[in-house]
Amino acid sequence: MKKYTEELRKKSNEELQKTLLELKEKLLKLRFKNAYGQLENTAEIRNTRRQIARILTILRERGVKL
Repeated sequence: MKKYTEELRKKSNEELQKTLLELKEKLLKLRFKNAYGQLENTAEIRNTRRQIARILTILRERGVKL
């Protein structure tokens, strides 16, 4: 995960915000799949939430208003 965080830090604020939006959409879809019993790997929800948290942390460190 350290490598993933380093890659995120290299991105611009706009790229991070775009990635954040994509991850939030992915999380919504995963939650629907889970509710309907179609999600095979439930750990994917947890991983996606953590990726979102990493991006939000980096944006807050940079002082970006969300």
